[in-house]
Amino acid sequence: MRTKLLLPTILLIAAVFLSACSGSTALGQSQPRTISVTGTSEVFLTPDIAYISIGVHSEAESAKAAFEANNSQTQAVIDAIKGQAVEAKDIQTTNFSIYQNQKYSPTGEDLGTYFMTDNTVYVTIRDITKIGDILDASVSAGANNIYGITFDVQDKSSVLASGRDQAVADARSQAEQLVTAIGASLGEVQTISYYSSSPGPYYYDGRGMGGAAVEAASVPISPGQLTLTVSVNISYFLQ
Repeated sequence: MRTKLLLPTILLIAAVFLSACSGSTALGQSQPRTISVTGTSEVFLTPDIAYISIGVHSEAESAKAAFEANNSQTQAVIDAIKGQAVEAKDIQTTNFSIYQNQKYSPTGEDLGTYFMTDNTVYVTIRDITKIGDILDASVSAGANNIYGITFDVQDKSSVLASGRDQAVADARSQAEQLVTAIGASLGEVQTISYYSSSPGPYYYDGRGMGGAAVEAASVPISPGQLTLTVSVNISYFLQ
């Protein structure tokens, strides 16, 4: 029996020995040297499109009267907007509502039930130099609510590409500086990833401006600038 067990025992010991040798070789392998850097860039964009919500609010003692007054006034506003070279496709109704409300005098006296009608159109302005003219024309035609102005850039693709180029150049500059300091040199790119915080529309707060407020301001609105930030993370092999 001892003779029969000897060969399997020897084989088992040999297998364990080879496995240990293989593991120590894998652990002893040197990992490739790399360096990771993050490059960033900021690109400034000038808005070339704007969006404005323009509304008409009407009140009357009956729902029909409030509706008819609002309908006529809103149509006049839309016609005035179109008169400023705004196409029909860029004027969209976003709210229409009729509701009743109890009115009271400053002394608390019940003045009865009044009906309110609101109609709001969302206007896309593709020539932002005409914002002031469009607001003036709207208010003159009967608009009594301006719900703010949103500025944006229609096409950000070319600016985004430029931002990526600048961020990559910034990352390589950092990497070259670092490897020079340690007496090495850059090799091939191992990995690369990027992130961009593409600017969304930003809001000019004009909520609640009635006709008088808009006229008094003479609409001196400045579109300002949008900022686009791009970050790239690049890992290089070291030589």
